[in-house]
Amino acid sequence: MTPQEFIKEGFTIEGMANDENKLLNFLKENYPSVIRDNEINIEELKAVAGLPIDEKVNGYGLNFVGRNFARAKYAKKTEQELQLNTERSKNIDTTQNLVLKGDNLDSLKILKSHYTNKIKCIYIDPPYNTTSDNFVYPDKFDKEEAEVLGLANLSEDDFDRMDFSFKSKKSHNGWLAFMYPRLLLARDLLTKDGVIFISIDDNEQANLKLLCDDVFGEENFVANLIWQKKTGASDSNHFSVITEYVLSYAKKYDDLKLKQNLKAHDKKRYRFTDKYTEERGSFYYDNLDRGTLRYSESLDYGVQTPDGTLAFPNGRKNQLNDGWCWKWSKKKLDWGIKNGFIELKQSNSKECGWGVYYKIYMNVDNKGNNIVRTSPFKNLVQGILNSHASNDAKELFNRTNLFNNPKPVQFMSFFINLITNNSDIILDFFAGSGTTGHAVMQLNAEDGGNRKFILCQIDEPIDKKKSAYQFCIDNDLPPVISSITIERLKRAGEKIATELEAENKKTGLFDENKKSIPDFGYKVFDSVAAPKLEVEDSQILFPALNEDTLSRIYNMIFTIGLDEPTQVPEMVVENCIYKIGQNYYITNSKDVNKEDFSDAIKNGKVFIDGWTASINGTLQHYKEDVKIVF
Repeated sequence: MTPQEFIKEGFTIEGMANDENKLLNFLKENYPSVIRDNEINIEELKAVAGLPIDEKVNGYGLNFVGRNFARAKYAKKTEQELQLNTERSKNIDTTQNLVLKGDNLDSLKILKSHYTNKIKCIYIDPPYNTTSDNFVYPDKFDKEEAEVLGLANLSEDDFDRMDFSFKSKKSHNGWLAFMYPRLLLARDLLTKDGVIFISIDDNEQANLKLLCDDVFGEENFVANLIWQKKTGASDSNHFSVITEYVLSYAKKYDDLKLKQNLKAHDKKRYRFTDKYTEERGSFYYDNLDRGTLRYSESLDYGVQTPDGTLAFPNGRKNQLNDGWCWKWSKKKLDWGIKNGFIELKQSNSKECGWGVYYKIYMNVDNKGNNIVRTSPFKNLVQGILNSHASNDAKELFNRTNLFNNPKPVQFMSFFINLITNNSDIILDFFAGSGTTGHAVMQLNAEDGGNRKFILCQIDEPIDKKKSAYQFCIDNDLPPVISSITIERLKRAGEKIATELEAENKKTGLFDENKKSIPDFGYKVFDSVAAPKLEVEDSQILFPALNEDTLSRIYNMIFTIGLDEPTQVPEMVVENCIYKIGQNYYITNSKDVNKEDFSDAIKNGKVFIDGWTASINGTLQHYKEDVKIVF
């Protein structure tokens, strides 16, 4: 049956492309003056919004050839679906991790139904825009695609400009148009307190900053981190390039909560102890007085010393009103003396003979409140070199040249640990060598967490001249990058598990101190063409369907978005009915009897695979209680 036939018969359809433009409808209904000849009058829109309409000065922002194309690609429904790859998956019945093989633009759209506002941390290391880059992503920017996307009024000159931009190596326009829809989808997936980290080099760092300001809002910019990736280089005539950048943006800056930097304080500085040390920790001294342009007479008072004299700021015997004053008020000083926060020491260098100091304790503030002393992280990341990534690879594969410029596990762990809690989801949609998944497993092993990863990687063919190609052939793997991604996850999980088991077997270790084995599995899904109707000689041709029942069920789960796609659906009727909680997913509905339909409808919500359904008497009887999924 076609979707239109189901609609005609009164069934509710899920998963069909929704062409309704809510913003356009809102403007038509509430501000009809903005719409003229089915186009938006920009000047009128500015006036309605109370914005200045003087166009003598150009606006500020990033514009590039293909911007509208790229935004339309973001909104377009994907024509791909997922097929469960049981052979490449690991611990398929228990794992909460996902690996999606295919173009990440499609993968992100598939993830959107369930994972909107659910991803805490996104890290990506996209293709850098260099003259040696050959983009493998099949983004199209041509007339045929323009018609599909519903773009009108594009002239021959427009297409000529785009064709030149996207086929030229190191094209800023092409790279930005490639990144734009993917970043828009990434924004949708982030939790309100989530963060995205993007590795980039000098070629596009400035443009990427402007693009991210547009996508995420410049008010949500967190930092442009500089990573010193090596100690020296000879790749330039003038300056050795030893750094890259990591741009970071929050979904909503005000909700951002980064982990505290507990390692920034030099504990050796807190070297003194007193009778309060057990409750307050050790401490160091600081001068209570200071010279300042913001002089306050109320803070320029005399402090009673043990010999009966008065001590004024800067060790004076008298008030001089020369800019020096105390940091604390008289009332707080009296509290500090009473509670052991203030100490007076004899000093030959002071006119009054005394120095006045306050104690800075490790575990309390200067009001006596318990604290954990932290400092902001620096925007310079040092001590983690790209050579460490080679060591990571050698430990797993006994070779170092499988990957092109992989990131070290320690580097990835730094960012993941900075933002995530123990049960958060981490997404990397340029998974490459799989370092993000490796880092998630390693962190879980170290702190007992249950973080989950989602990795997306296109099946990029590996050059036959590369070592990775021969590795795949030797290990009976398809010679594509995703094979290396998955093999990395497999080997890293096995290595970490072996290390944990050895640690847990140490003599004298109590059961409660033994570490649990985290989730080292992953469900692998392949991206395949979704079914669609074709018309030939005025005849509707139905597509050949993927007959893998579980894949059909999982596609409904992804499409509807109610249930976590990592869950294993419970079989109710083999090859027909599966459920998660109170949600029933039915494929091959023609083989389902009336009693099974009735039981499912009585116990929960029912979703039926439209591609395997026909409007028979049983289905017609229950059409008010089921939803058809395409």
